[in-house]
Amino acid sequence: MQTLHYPLTFEFKITTLANDFSARDANGNLVAYVRQKMFKLREHIEVFSDESRTQLQYNINAASWLDFSNAYSFTDARGHGFGKVARKGWRSIWKAEYEIIDERNELQYRIREENGWVKVIDNLISEIPILGWFTGYLFNPSYLVTNLRGESMARLSKEASFWGRRFSVEKIGQLDGDDDDRLMLSLMMMVLLERERG
Repeated sequence: MQTLHYPLTFEFKITTLANDFSARDANGNLVAYVRQKMFKLREHIEVFSDESRTQLQYNINAASWLDFSNAYSFTDARGHGFGKVARKGWRSIWKAEYEIIDERNELQYRIREENGWVKVIDNLISEIPILGWFTGYLFNPSYLVTNLRGESMARLSKEASFWGRRFSVEKIGQLDGDDDDRLMLSLMMMVLLERERG
């Protein structure tokens, strides 16, 4: 990806069958177009540089199929691997937790949901007829990215919107140049997974 100007916005399309969203920078410029392939036993996400999907930048592939604590590997357009994001299985039932792992297979960052109660209340109220339509405006979880020293690096927040279609990414700490792409792909994959969970 090019140099990123934060905050970024992820906005899901609601007019397509596929789970697609665009990522835009603070100036409204398209940074990436993310498409989740449908009807796959293993998750496969493609990240393009344009909405017409002519220039593939990255692939994100699940290590296995239908696994609760799966890992998702990142490869560039040439097939070169440079890291992965892994969901922390049972720990993620209450509060979502993920680990970002670098190309040497070493833990680099953690992503944690800031308040598990937001998701619980959102899921309960979403079951109430009519009132459930408005939970996207009332309950908006946020996720904090920290380094191994516990320092905050970035925050992803769901914005008030119908169907949970808008998210924003705010940069807090200083990232190394090659970490930007790995961190951004991790947040993109996490958004797809957490949005499915509610």
